[in-house]
Amino acid sequence: MKFLLVFDFDHTIVDENSDTWIVKCAPEKKLPNGLRNSYRPGHWTEYMGRVFVYLGDNGVKEDEMKRTMTTIPFTAGMVDLLGFIGENKEMFDCIIVSDSNTVFIDWILKAVDFHKVFDEVFTNPAAFSSTGYLTVQNFHAHHCAKCPKNLCKRRVLKEFLDKQLERGVSYTQIVYIGDGGNDLCPVMFLKKDDIAMPRQGYTLEKKISQLAQDLSPVVCSVLAWSSATEIMSYLKGLIKE
Repeated sequence: MKFLLVFDFDHTIVDENSDTWIVKCAPEKKLPNGLRNSYRPGHWTEYMGRVFVYLGDNGVKEDEMKRTMTTIPFTAGMVDLLGFIGENKEMFDCIIVSDSNTVFIDWILKAVDFHKVFDEVFTNPAAFSSTGYLTVQNFHAHHCAKCPKNLCKRRVLKEFLDKQLERGVSYTQIVYIGDGGNDLCPVMFLKKDDIAMPRQGYTLEKKISQLAQDLSPVVCSVLAWSSATEIMSYLKGLIKE
């Protein structure tokens, strides 16, 4: 009896988008229009690369970025939820699959000592260059037409499950907790006994509702949440069963 919890990061664990939060470090806390307008759909990672160059060019250093990122607020109830999961690790394996980056997620989780809750973090690799600029790369290449160029979360989840099976680990249920459009692809991969937990009022919930209206609903159960205490109630019920 082991459960796999899969978390998105932005607008799910933290109540903001970590990539836009970093703009607080920019001169006047905003980006020039030319840079802002350079984003092309599906190419967010390249766009963030340009943002990091701009910050570096303006003398924004690693310690200032770290200070800013560790002020990002957690979603309501999330600190309690992660504490609860940490206390029940024998029941839960827990991973993050996110379009943020390794540096931001690492800073934020370590600042509140939650990095041990997660068994693995799958996100875009980032590092500081010898000149002190933050650089970011695509997580992987893939052929999924539904997902952004740098990350197909379904493929990440499938590869993780395959690797776990090789180690002799299978899960009674997968619980997928997310908010965004790029969380739909992995949710559509979930089976009948699994559960998707979309954040109320966000894109993922709307897309799941739209599929139901189009009479092609997702196979798994769906339970929307607005506070992480609702997720915790559900997990407590799982443990009791």
